[in-house]
Amino acid sequence: MLSTLIWGPVLGAILIALLPVDPKSPRFRQVALAITVILLGLTVVLIAQFDPSQLSPQYNEFLPWLQFLGLNYHLGLDGLSLPLIGLNSALTLIAVVATKPDQHRPRFYYALMLLLNAGAAGAFLAQDLLLFFLFYEAEIIPLYFLIAIWGGGRRGYAAMKFLIYTAVSGILVLAAFLGLVWASGASTFDYEPLRQHHLPLTLQLILLALLLVGVFIKIPIFPFHTWLPDAHVEASTPISVLLAGVLLKLGTYALLKFGVGLFFEAWVVMAPWLAYLAGVSALYGALSAIAQQDMKKVVAYSSIAHMAYILLAASATTPLSMNAAVFQMVSHGLISAFLFLLVGVVYKKTGTRDVNVLCGLLNPERGLPITGSLIIVGVMASAGLPGLVGFIAEFLVFRGSFPIFPIATLLCIVGTGLTAVYFLLMVNRVFFGRLPDNLTNLPRVAFKEHAPALALMSFILLFGLVPSWVVRWSDSQATELVLRTSVRPTAAAIAPTMELGDLPNAITESLIAPGL
Repeated sequence: MLSTLIWGPVLGAILIALLPVDPKSPRFRQVALAITVILLGLTVVLIAQFDPSQLSPQYNEFLPWLQFLGLNYHLGLDGLSLPLIGLNSALTLIAVVATKPDQHRPRFYYALMLLLNAGAAGAFLAQDLLLFFLFYEAEIIPLYFLIAIWGGGRRGYAAMKFLIYTAVSGILVLAAFLGLVWASGASTFDYEPLRQHHLPLTLQLILLALLLVGVFIKIPIFPFHTWLPDAHVEASTPISVLLAGVLLKLGTYALLKFGVGLFFEAWVVMAPWLAYLAGVSALYGALSAIAQQDMKKVVAYSSIAHMAYILLAASATTPLSMNAAVFQMVSHGLISAFLFLLVGVVYKKTGTRDVNVLCGLLNPERGLPITGSLIIVGVMASAGLPGLVGFIAEFLVFRGSFPIFPIATLLCIVGTGLTAVYFLLMVNRVFFGRLPDNLTNLPRVAFKEHAPALALMSFILLFGLVPSWVVRWSDSQATELVLRTSVRPTAAAIAPTMELGDLPNAITESLIAPGL
């Protein structure tokens, strides 16, 4: 079943590539839609059958491959990867639906999109370090072409910058993996046996540093972030959805699974520095977003700020904070994809994303009132309004991290406060005020253009009201990672374990607690 999630879209890409060329035929889009619907259905089946109490990976598939290299085809699904597999399948379907029917060079476009889905799925499912690296690098190629061919005016520059940064990221990750296998004397790259290594702390710190710089580029974390705004601005709307919603999560997933899971002793030593780096990155992303004039750049820099919360939660390594890290990945994937879809609608109807040009789009008669209303919902979710998924994610991050790193957590809290500032500035400029003459009588937005965003909004509301539907899948796995880092006595002693059923009461008590 797991191989189907990887090789199903690969076969679909081959099928699309073999179809006869007919620019007016919708068959390429129809095949891509059919395959992504099947993948989402298979993902739902996996979720329904998944046992969240089991710590070891489930649905294991093992096939000896290049054994002289220590490489085996080993797949498995655990509590960390399950939510991300669901996110990958759902957002790929959303991206295909959001693609305009008359897409230029559709055969190549949809084939690349399916290959991108396959690469991300393979990375999330790989239980072999070298296999993870192969999939981690494989997604670079389709994304490079998707930006370079279907991007904006500076697409060549943005695609090349993305390629260079992510190639360096892969080299550093591979160096960390090779160093670990060589130093531990292991004969394979299999994940579970490598977790039992007993390397000297100094060597662990060196290998962890290589891994961290590699994944910081991918996440991205300040100061390794500069490729992301350019890539988002030049990428088309569906590709921005996948880039923000799925591909950035490859870095955070590697941070938790390999950073915490493989180098737990070194992680405890470096955790305070990582927590403060998270605070700085959150503030930098928020302050940079305030200064942007392009709506897409505002959302892109908000991603830098919100991805830093995952680093903060991982640094704290408490049961609650590790669950929060997974939940924040899902939350950011939904909200960022939602906002990019709606910014794409604004750009399509007005021809610009400049906040100094746009004004009064909330006008009920001649503007984009529904689009503006949906963007306001997305802004509130990103700013952490109660009842939406962003509030639960940020609350869990801060609640789990504050007992361990109070100052770093306060820096991130300031960052989330600034989220309301830069998004409200954008909303005020773009949607309120008098609609200028050059923006009157804008084309009406059809329901099908809002349908992908409405689908995402339903999950933003659902997971905001019932967060246990996400957290329950990762709870056991997150707790197991924390036990690996229990060499730091204060982590378990200071930060209490919270049962999912106690979540509503804990939120209420923390909000009214003195001084919080």
